[in-house]
Amino acid sequence: MDRRKFMTKGMLTSAGMMLGVGSFANQEAADAVQRSDDHDPFAAKNRAGYDIMKELKKYKKIDAHCHVYLFDGGPESNIAMADRLQIDKMVVSRPIYEETAGRPDEFIAFNNLVVKAMKAYPDRFIGQFTCNPIFQQESLEEIKRCVDLGMCGLKVYTQKKISDPLFYPIIEKMIDLKMIIHMHAQCQLGVGGYRMKYDTGIRPQTSIPEDFIAAAKRYPEAMFQYAHIGGGGDWEYACKSFVGYPNIYVDSSGSNNPEHMVDFAVQQLGVTRVLYGTDNCYYQSVGKLLASNLPVADLKKVFFDNYNAILKKSGRHVN
Repeated sequence: MDRRKFMTKGMLTSAGMMLGVGSFANQEAADAVQRSDDHDPFAAKNRAGYDIMKELKKYKKIDAHCHVYLFDGGPESNIAMADRLQIDKMVVSRPIYEETAGRPDEFIAFNNLVVKAMKAYPDRFIGQFTCNPIFQQESLEEIKRCVDLGMCGLKVYTQKKISDPLFYPIIEKMIDLKMIIHMHAQCQLGVGGYRMKYDTGIRPQTSIPEDFIAAAKRYPEAMFQYAHIGGGGDWEYACKSFVGYPNIYVDSSGSNNPEHMVDFAVQQLGVTRVLYGTDNCYYQSVGKLLASNLPVADLKKVFFDNYNAILKKSGRHVN
């Protein structure tokens, strides 16, 4: 891709929304877009006058990966962004992100923050609970408490790999509940065609694609969400690895926007296994979907229908 095309596509993914207006903010930007190659597959989107905010209105949205009381402060900040980008529902969690012991009192306190946010905005937030499989019995008890409070999925971080036997009873509980397991993930980039193993000096219990595959093989009836293919790392390797495992979903969240990321994920996994998410990177995550080559029908699935189908399994879908 030459620099001119790169610049015009970059405008599509960020300029209009960052400025908070419907169309490109100035004539210089509009002229740059209009000069886009007529044979560019993005030509219809790159033409002057493309109204990003109007385009957003076409799609109902469930943000399948978002956090409260973590990156943005209180839930009011989440709602402000959701209103601006017309995100109908946010699936929110407060995982054990800090380098702590992840004791039961800690993950219970974090789950209580999510419940607080849900009560403040019951029509906007869908709560996910967190736990720590090292404390197995306490985790199972906390899952029951949180489900009784209306939460509908598990968000876990790097205390243990998803394939660790300590997770087995928790996965089995989530199967019974027909709810998804949303796991932080990483896949280190390789060099010269060789994918290096994850650096065990940095959060060594982080789940990599092979861990998801091991869990998916053992529990084909479970649902696993591989977090943020846009979060850095070898997202192509991850998507290709999951081709034969229909119970592994990926979400598109993260601040990285390689060209055709969403198209590649859909090509490899099928459109129903790709979920729209932000991980609180709001503009990038909306922009990468609008900049994709997906038809409107597929965009509707990624933005809303796919995650709603997951929620429907437990009877907690959005009407």
